[in-house]
Amino acid sequence: MASGGSKSAASVLLIVNLVLYFIATAIAVWAVNHGIQRSRETASALSISARLFPIFMPIGNTATGFFVIFSLIAGVVGMATSLAGLNDVAQWNAPNLHAAASSSLATWALTLLAMGLACKEIQLGWTDSNLRSLEIIIIVVSATQMFCMGAIQVGVEDAVAQQRGHP
Repeated sequence: MASGGSKSAASVLLIVNLVLYFIATAIAVWAVNHGIQRSRETASALSISARLFPIFMPIGNTATGFFVIFSLIAGVVGMATSLAGLNDVAQWNAPNLHAAASSSLATWALTLLAMGLACKEIQLGWTDSNLRSLEIIIIVVSATQMFCMGAIQVGVEDAVAQQRGHP
């Protein structure tokens, strides 16, 4: 039966994702704090229209503000999903696995959005080393989230088959 293998794979991937999302959230929080502290002095040299832009980061390039905000959102949602997913996978029944699969899909969508902004920031270039590490972590966690979502989906199919009485 494949449920034992997919349960352990999903558990390991959820723990890995929890750690990666925590690191991504910590770096994104640092970037937001750094941006808030330094934006006043840096933005004072800009034109009026650029100063009115609500997401200005003194580090990085023009995509940095959006990337950091969406990375922060994806990190917080990813940590919550990973914690809830660990509880759902531990119970390993159809309703809990359906909940884990749907929340995993929503988290993956947010992470893909942040990954797209990371790719745009890489394309524009001229980023700080901390932002480069955040870009790498977001790209890696988007892949691990996809594998985790697949492992949970295998578990959903096994649980539904067992519930229907098919071995």
